Amino acid sequence: MNVTLLHQKSEKMKAIVSVLFFVSVLNCMSFSTSKTDDEKKTSKASYYHDKFNGRRTASGEIFQNTKFTAAHRTLPFGTKVLVKNIKNGKEVIVEINDRGPFHKSRALDLSKAAFTEIADIRSGVVSIEYEIIED
Repeated sequence: MNVTLLHQKSEKMKAIVSVLFFVSVLNCMSFSTSKTDDEKKTSKASYYHDKFNGRRTASGEIFQNTKFTAAHRTLPFGTKVLVKNIKNGKEVIVEINDRGPFHKSRALDLSKAAFTEIADIRSGVVSIEYEIIED
């Protein structure tokens, strides 16, 4: 082989290696920056009965059905969550201050004030989309 042909093959190989390296770096960056907690999730939500007013929540706060709060099984207390009614598009921001719900098909128990911001209280349960907006 002549020197020119070897040089051309060498340059092509460098270009291929550079592209592969660049793609692999981008791939790693996308995986390391995505957090599953930041993604929108769909589920159902219900609301607290008035009998829980004045009782202590799992976070130690006194529950008030007039505040925009919610219960979630695992999110840290104080986490702010945007909750959207899938059917009508209404949204509310709640703060996690309790544990629950204990019904497996639901992701959140909302205070009555939060629930009425997005749905008719008579519905009892609503299909939602929710996402963390602040830890």
